[in-house]
Amino acid sequence: MVGRGWWRDAVVYQVYPRSWADADGDGIGDLPGITARLDHLVALGVDALWLSPFYVSPQNDGGYDVADHRDVDPLFGDLAAFDALLTRAHDLGLRVIVDVVPNHTSSEHPWFREALAAEPGSPARARYLFRDGRGPDGAEPPNNWTSNFGGPAWSRVPDGQWYLHLFDVTQPDLDWSNPEVGDEYESVLRFWLERGVDGFRIDVAHGMVKADGLPDTTGPWDSSVDPTGSQPMWDQPGVHEIHRRWRRVVDEYDDRILCAEAWVLPDDALARYVRADELHQSFNFAYLMTPWVAADLRHTITATLAAAEAVGAPQTWVLSNHDVVRHASRFGLPQRSGRPSRVPGIGPEDPQPDAALGLRRARAATTLMLALPGSAYLYQGEELGLPEATRLPDDALQDPTWERSGHRSRGRDGCRVPMPWAGAAPSLGFGPGDHPWLPQPAEYADLAVDRQDGDETSTLELYRRLLRARRELRPGLGRLVWRDAPDDVLGLDVDLPDGGTLTVLANLGTSDYALPDGLEVLLVSDGSDAGELLPPDTAAWTRPVAR
Repeated sequence: MVGRGWWRDAVVYQVYPRSWADADGDGIGDLPGITARLDHLVALGVDALWLSPFYVSPQNDGGYDVADHRDVDPLFGDLAAFDALLTRAHDLGLRVIVDVVPNHTSSEHPWFREALAAEPGSPARARYLFRDGRGPDGAEPPNNWTSNFGGPAWSRVPDGQWYLHLFDVTQPDLDWSNPEVGDEYESVLRFWLERGVDGFRIDVAHGMVKADGLPDTTGPWDSSVDPTGSQPMWDQPGVHEIHRRWRRVVDEYDDRILCAEAWVLPDDALARYVRADELHQSFNFAYLMTPWVAADLRHTITATLAAAEAVGAPQTWVLSNHDVVRHASRFGLPQRSGRPSRVPGIGPEDPQPDAALGLRRARAATTLMLALPGSAYLYQGEELGLPEATRLPDDALQDPTWERSGHRSRGRDGCRVPMPWAGAAPSLGFGPGDHPWLPQPAEYADLAVDRQDGDETSTLELYRRLLRARRELRPGLGRLVWRDAPDDVLGLDVDLPDGGTLTVLANLGTSDYALPDGLEVLLVSDGSDAGELLPPDTAAWTRPVAR
């Protein structure tokens, strides 16, 4: 029923297991490390955590190359360690969402090994997208598709056939027209649902079905601006029947959810993923990609809220994740009005973000986001104001994008650097050793949890205040009405479930903004005691003065 469901206004915190906490000292985060640090999430005030993949994997793409969806990679622990994490989280009142990766498997998955050993046209190969090549001797790929990580999307096997991989060469795409694939993934869902997980984040939820005949792409395509366009490998109508099947499965269990990672434009196309018989949530990447420009943000918020409301779904807001430059750095770059765009990875030779400006804007952006109706997702470390690690040495990079792009794209390692827990400890408290799997920037020491805890001006304490106020006021269940404001100021009223009003003001201009009369300030993104003026790149939660 519309209006019901914990997920409609939940705040979910993404944990990237490799980088959260290392319990065994090997330099890589693990499940026991996550369990030991769950109190941090309780103190922060989130409702749930989402775990990026921890399954058996050769780790060619940070675990998104899954070789066994029903077991834990020894790098992270075992099923007993997962069960202990789940039990502890539930005891603390936290729900747990896990990843499922249905577009592709690892090339080390038993199915793909069987396919390579089988003949062309065999049932084993029919689980994947094997095709004959073009040209007299089949030496040309079956079509002109390119990989998201750079280079061609096809690789040839010794018998002459080609297989599709929209991502790394070690991630062969499955053929979802084969009923065996759908049955296998339904079984995977039930395996984790029976263990007690509270839901799934669906990786590449818009990519499982390809256009009939796998036709060539036509016309220019810039995936950094338009992630789908009219491309034959993305957002095909058949994906929706898969999601309907999955919805029927999770509806057999109490209070379980499905959330899509679907890089889909325009807004009404994305809203189709959260129709009443499909998924519960889909990340609002249009919002994530919107620059820090008042008119652009107002347009995105209005349009994406309307698209979700048209299908009776809540909107789901996000500013950072494991695939994009952290917003504390993204907003420290020049902001230009126009179409949303993704910022590629930043390297030491690239123009560097303004760290102070980026953090100031990031705090304001989060203050705005957490007041919007709907659910919100946070990425680990953003509550510390962590910037992107932009000066990682070349030999430390592990994202396959770096190699596949011919060292032209830095990839996503900069947002995946391990968490700093203690400023003076080895690996900043990430683990007992001195050498985490990615080096931590020196500035992370001053941003560590122990350095910010109790400092009322810190980003950590701002997040705690925001989440306490959000839980009390419930703006996620409210209704947004825009206020009249100058062009470079966002002003909005959120009608709250208790009948009250939360007024949010965000100054994206270059001069102070005089707060309207009759408002009591609850909190300000810069941590200050608000006066009558709201400084640039600052946001405030206010409410009408009681009369």
